Amino acid sequence: MVSVESGNPYLELLKRVLTNTLFEQEPDASEGSTPRYVQAAISHYQQGPAISMLPLARLDNLQSCIESVVADGVPGDMIETGVWRGGAVIYMRAVLKTLGVTDRTVWAADSFEGLPEPDPEKFPLEAASFNSAAMTKYYKRLASALDEVKRNFAAFGLLDDQVRFLKGWFKDTLPDAPIERIAVLRLDGDYYESTRDALVSLYDKVSPGGYVIIDDYGEDSWTYCRQAVDEFREQRGITDPMIKVDAPCSFWRKSVAG
Repeated sequence: MVSVESGNPYLELLKRVLTNTLFEQEPDASEGSTPRYVQAAISHYQQGPAISMLPLARLDNLQSCIESVVADGVPGDMIETGVWRGGAVIYMRAVLKTLGVTDRTVWAADSFEGLPEPDPEKFPLEAASFNSAAMTKYYKRLASALDEVKRNFAAFGLLDDQVRFLKGWFKDTLPDAPIERIAVLRLDGDYYESTRDALVSLYDKVSPGGYVIIDDYGEDSWTYCRQAVDEFREQRGITDPMIKVDAPCSFWRKSVAG
């Protein structure tokens, strides 16, 4: 087993290619969902060649979590729920490859048809976002076909038997997903129900010492993701501290008792 040195050239280049920041600056995620950020994000990500919409700081966090569980011998696979064009799961696979890890699987869970429609009575903010001009006309409700995601994996030489796909709505695919243990659980399902479905189905499979990353935890203007996470943590008595990656994204490390 080898460790990835700081500033690994391959991973640094891959991050820049995946996020379309090789020659361009990334949009400022700290601006939240302001009109200026939305316009910049649409131009940079949706209308550009980006394969991931994650800011570089979140890919750094993902790499750190993977390196940590490998170094500490925390058992389990890697999974992202909500993969868009596949950038984050491609990066997961690349980090495992650089570490020489051959006994862990990267799981990509998505409808590959876009976001589910929220109940407007229960989740009015999410319903408004789902039906907004930006989401329907430009973000295309974050739909990317499974064949497109597989093509993106293959373009980087990373589509192999350590990559598995779970196609369908989380409420249907995750409860019976053939995953035994998880070391890194990354949730990017955007909405309340998608977030809760993933936590309910997968959290008990997270090994002690594993990580749970919530991409939209700080996005309170258009989603109830934080509410879903806070309710779940309270119901389960989870007191592991939430650590901020950037304004929208936070994570925690599962303790032995968590």
